[in-house]
Amino acid sequence: MKTLKYKSRGSSVHLLEEILVKLGYEVYVSNYFGKDTDKAIRDFQLKNNLVVDGLVGPKTWSKIIEKEQQLATFNDKFLSEQDLIDFADHNNLELATVKAVNEVESRGKGFLIYGRPVILFEGHVFWRELKKRGLNPNDFLEERYENVLYEKWTRKYYDGGSKEYTRLEKAAGMSDLPEVHDAAYSSASWGAFQIMGFHYKKLGYASIDHFVSEMYEHEREHLKAFGKFISMNAFGGKRLIEWLRVKNWGKFAHGYNGSGYKKNKYDIKLQQAYEKYTS
Repeated sequence: MKTLKYKSRGSSVHLLEEILVKLGYEVYVSNYFGKDTDKAIRDFQLKNNLVVDGLVGPKTWSKIIEKEQQLATFNDKFLSEQDLIDFADHNNLELATVKAVNEVESRGKGFLIYGRPVILFEGHVFWRELKKRGLNPNDFLEERYENVLYEKWTRKYYDGGSKEYTRLEKAAGMSDLPEVHDAAYSSASWGAFQIMGFHYKKLGYASIDHFVSEMYEHEREHLKAFGKFISMNAFGGKRLIEWLRVKNWGKFAHGYNGSGYKKNKYDIKLQQAYEKYTS
């Protein structure tokens, strides 16, 4: 690729700016390398450990194309209409019901921009999972681990996005014991429907690593895990999937979202989404 810089012109600039837009930068797509493109390139170089000089030479081109390809892989992991139809047929659910649940109960997307599933690490669950494996959490307490290991729930240490993987990896790396690794990965919620890792055995996965590997595959695997979860967990004398079949949004929301479902109006949101899809 031709080396580009501020005030360059031509079709290569147009291609560059198209890719930058795909990567989330707000630049005007034309054949002219303007100040907006220069600013975007410098930001991209800074975030990708490149020399920040505004020059789009071989190294910057290579990294930009790599990120574009990763983004394409990410986009291939989204649920399709057919995935929802197949799920509805398999679980004897009305398609509009499935679409309503997907809209309200999923987090909007199951993957971070470069292909890793969305997670949220829970340090209080990690505490509990260590104890389940015969380990004393107090033996691991150090100041550097305070954001990944604590006895009671708090949102204080949530970082969100890719930073949750930093927390997960810190927890898993506290010891070389395989039990610590398993406890850490079991203490995160995974994918579009945020299924906790510690459910893996109940949901039929051979190990926590098996569950995690499936979560990396596709949003349809997230939907599949969600289907297993609502088929095996009950509330008010019925499995959650049965409440969905009769469209009792309150019972389903209470069982899936907990007693705080009314505060967040999950039952109302589900009904409204269902009515939208039936119309």
